[in-house]
Amino acid sequence: MLRLGYVSTYPPTHCGIAEYTRFLTTSLKSIYPEAEIVIFSDSGSSYRVESNAEIRPSFEKGVGDYRGILDELSEVGGVDVIHVQHEYGIFGRNNAILETCLEAKDEKLVKAVVFTMHSVYHPLSGDLDALNFQKRLSLVDAVIVHSYLMEFEIQHQGVDPLIIRRIPHGTLLNPYLGHPRYKLLKDLELEDSTLKGLTLSLFGFLRRDKGLDMLLEALRETNYGKDSMNVIIGGELKDRELLEQIEDLSRKVKLTFIERYLMSDEILKIASIADIILLPYRDKYGVYSVSGILHLSMGSFKPLIGSRVPRLIELYQFAPRATVPPKKPAELAKKLKWMIENYDYAVAYMAHLYSYAVRTQWLRMARRHLNLYHELLRFKS
Repeated sequence: MLRLGYVSTYPPTHCGIAEYTRFLTTSLKSIYPEAEIVIFSDSGSSYRVESNAEIRPSFEKGVGDYRGILDELSEVGGVDVIHVQHEYGIFGRNNAILETCLEAKDEKLVKAVVFTMHSVYHPLSGDLDALNFQKRLSLVDAVIVHSYLMEFEIQHQGVDPLIIRRIPHGTLLNPYLGHPRYKLLKDLELEDSTLKGLTLSLFGFLRRDKGLDMLLEALRETNYGKDSMNVIIGGELKDRELLEQIEDLSRKVKLTFIERYLMSDEILKIASIADIILLPYRDKYGVYSVSGILHLSMGSFKPLIGSRVPRLIELYQFAPRATVPPKKPAELAKKLKWMIENYDYAVAYMAHLYSYAVRTQWLRMARRHLNLYHELLRFKS
């Protein structure tokens, strides 16, 4: 029997990493029901037992003290593998979480330590603390990253290439495709009559890096108005200053703004309603990551338009003609116009990306994790 421990945020905490961990552990449990899974979560969760895992709140985000994880590990009698879903916004830029996991290994509470790096910093970022942390990753048994960019970056920074594993972000194939539009709108508490014509969507945490300003400028350069186009923007607003951009957008097109944290099911329903999904992102300089929203979007088999940034490297790999340079609203306007006028061709063109979505389904990615765990434990025995 395999005992797995995950150190991560977890729902109801509003966090992409929390959703990632929920998808991963649920998929693991479905393919390997005998596994015992314990999630050593942030204090935003409460102790409970779910169908996929036991949730044990064990640390405070950003505090830098993870002794509680050692206490909880002792309480459950240890695990075979401890797997940290690492994000600097959760664990900070110090070595505390790494040292805690290594201490757990020294005390025989765990047999193997795995880190998934959801963000990898480049030296040009100038973030010396993050770079020093990344250099120490060779001390663990395996480091998982989601893209080629991340893989080669940490390898160039000195992490042993033999412990680096590239396992793509999982993809959920949208279960709401084909559902009646009026029902999806009702579920989202939207009126069917509010949407007429082509529907564009942009969703997720609403921050400046999501490119709302670029979308606004792009739509100003088109002749599409309120009678021919709708835009659905949904998500938790992280920057109140974006409200002005959203209000400006509502003057140009018919805008539906859903201002709240969206559960994955709600995002998938919006994606099912949309004709085109927009990701006009701009990335933080010197940081590599992969977009979970991209994977939710491409699992909905809709045409996408995104910026040519590292976070959307998979879109650029599999559908390069669906990308535009960042911070270039005129190029976004031209791409949007082309996609609307050649919609059927655009859907056909995205087939390579859709195939990638199928290949990266959560069940398949969970199996790759499981194979890694077994490999590490065989090596330890």
